[in-house]
Amino acid sequence: MSRESGADLKTIRNEAQLAEDRIRPHIRETPLEHSPFLSRETGAAVFLKLENLQLTGSFKLRGAMNKVLSLSSEELGRGAVTASSGNHGHAFAYLTERFDFPGTVFLPETTEPGKIDTLKTFGAEIRIQGDDCVRAEAAARAAAADRGLTYISPYNDLQVIAGQATVGIELGRQAEGLDAVLAPVGGGGLIAGIAAWLKSGDSDITIIGCQPENSRVMYESIRAGRILDLESLPTLSDGTAGGIEAGSLTFPVCRDLVDGFVLLSEDEIRDALRLVLEKHHILIEGAAALTVAALLKEPARFQGQRVALVLSGSTLSLATLRKIL
Repeated sequence: MSRESGADLKTIRNEAQLAEDRIRPHIRETPLEHSPFLSRETGAAVFLKLENLQLTGSFKLRGAMNKVLSLSSEELGRGAVTASSGNHGHAFAYLTERFDFPGTVFLPETTEPGKIDTLKTFGAEIRIQGDDCVRAEAAARAAAADRGLTYISPYNDLQVIAGQATVGIELGRQAEGLDAVLAPVGGGGLIAGIAAWLKSGDSDITIIGCQPENSRVMYESIRAGRILDLESLPTLSDGTAGGIEAGSLTFPVCRDLVDGFVLLSEDEIRDALRLVLEKHHILIEGAAALTVAALLKEPARFQGQRVALVLSGSTLSLATLRKIL
């Protein structure tokens, strides 16, 4: 690991501990549930980290909460801006109501109508901008700069990454001796936080990133050694779809600390989502199904190990659920 990566690891760990203290009164410690079915199928001891049960329906609340609570009252009073394809925007909108500050959410044109309807239940202003998450993020940053407001990134922010790292803190106290953790990857905030926290305590733990074949920007960027501007195709894993901002803090962390990636087809994601519904009676979204699909795609890789799968969220529209079923 490079000197730069080591510094990043230490910084994220320190910020993660601050985040744990800061957000703990306001979030749920989500369950870690043993999966008898997946354990039998794979020969591993498989545990499901149920972030689909987090307030607002996904892990995104952790990072957004930590960023909001790190702002001064003056900064909050002026307001904040964000961009999101759904779950981060939902968490942000919830926080505008919870802590009573003005906020605007920029969404790409590809956002599911059901997610937009959910955002409208809170007080945040909704703006539709661009056909991709990166373009929506650029528009949001520009609007924040023009109006003197705080921009809250879905992933490219130290406090946001530190907030997501509290998933790793919980895993560390909920299950001893984990050999591997599988997490979905979009912009990389979740897996960067988890990897930085867990590897700072156990350098031997394996961290695996899971992405849809139709939107594999982080995987291809790491292969190329630089952040690429790639087109994403439609995917059931819309929560991880889209590009990565130039200069993103998450890229070097993922490059240095994520031990490998598994890419999933739309059929594999669909089958995993249906399996979790059938065997665990749990509603999850496409991004959450990535980790289950990855385990089932490469079971020999994890045989005999203690493995945690992060089920990242539960935001699934009725229309999508009907198609899957």
